[in-house]
Amino acid sequence: MRVSEASAPGKVILFGEHAVVYGQPAIAAPVTQVRAWARVRDGDQAGVYISAPDLEEEYWLHESQEDDALAAAARLVQQAAGLAMLPPLHIRVQSDIPIASGLGSGAATAAALIRALAQHLGRPDLARDERVADLTYEVEKIHHGTPSGIDNTVVALEQPVYFVRREPQNLIEPFSVVRPLTLLVADTGVRSSTRDVVGDVRRRRQEAPSHFERLFAACGRIARDAHRALQAGEVADVGRLMNENQALLQAMTVSSPALERLVNAAVAAGALGAKLSGAGRGGNMIALVDGSCETAVRRALEQAGATRVLVTTLGLRS
Repeated sequence: MRVSEASAPGKVILFGEHAVVYGQPAIAAPVTQVRAWARVRDGDQAGVYISAPDLEEEYWLHESQEDDALAAAARLVQQAAGLAMLPPLHIRVQSDIPIASGLGSGAATAAALIRALAQHLGRPDLARDERVADLTYEVEKIHHGTPSGIDNTVVALEQPVYFVRREPQNLIEPFSVVRPLTLLVADTGVRSSTRDVVGDVRRRRQEAPSHFERLFAACGRIARDAHRALQAGEVADVGRLMNENQALLQAMTVSSPALERLVNAAVAAGALGAKLSGAGRGGNMIALVDGSCETAVRRALEQAGATRVLVTTLGLRS
C-alpha cells in the first residue's frame, strides 16, 4: 500500500498585519515547533475518505460541503492535476498548532494536505513550494475571505518572508537574518476569527479612511525598516520597531486586554520588544528576547496568564 506524507509549520507575523491587506509590506516567519501533518494512502474502496481527529471530523469527499477547507484542498489538487476524479484514497490530517490563535493552523493544514496528495498522485510539480503556496491561498479564502497571501507563503516555503500584496503578482522575498533571533510566542488562550477581525478593520477604514491610511502607511514604514534591521543583525532596532508596531495595532483597535497583559508583562521583564501577532483580539503575541532575559520573560508571560509559551529561532529552516 502506497503512503505519502507531508507537513507544514505554524507561522507568526512579525510586522505589518492588517496593513498588508492594503498593499503595505509585512514580514512573517515559520514557527517550526508546531506543525500540521497529512498522510495519504491508497483506499480500499471507491471514494476519498478524509479524517481529521483533531477536529473530530471524518467524512467522504463527495458528501462534504463546498466551504469545507480540507475537502476544498483535495478538490483543488484534483483540478490542478486535470483529473475527472480522484482514485480511492484515505487522507488523514493532524496538527498541534492551536486553532484560531494567529499561528496559521488553517494554512499549515491545507499546505500539508496539498503537498502530500500531490506527491501521492505522482505530481511533483504540484508539490513545489510555490505551487503549494498558490493552492493553499485558494483554501485560505474559505477561512479568511480576503487573505493577504502571507500565511500560505510562509508555511509553504518554511522561511522568513518579506511580502507585499500587489497585482498582478505578489512580491515574495524569502530572506535570511545575520544573527539568529529568539522569539517567545505566547498564547492568550482567547480564540479569534481572522475573518471577523479583518472585516471589522475594513469597516472601520471605510468610516475613517484618512486615519487608517496613516496607520497602514506607518506600519509599512516599520516593516521596511525591520526588513533592513533583520538582515543587518540590528536586534535592538528590531525590538524597538516591534513596540512601535504594537502601538499602531492598538490604534487600529485590534489589541485586547489579554494581549496587553502579555505584551506589558514581557516588556517589564526585559524583552527587547513585544507585540501581538496575527489578526489580534486574542490569539498570540510575540516577544523578542536574548539569553539574559529569556527565562524571566517566559516566567512573566506565564504569570500574566499565557496558556502556552513556545520558543522559536528566526532565520533557521528546519
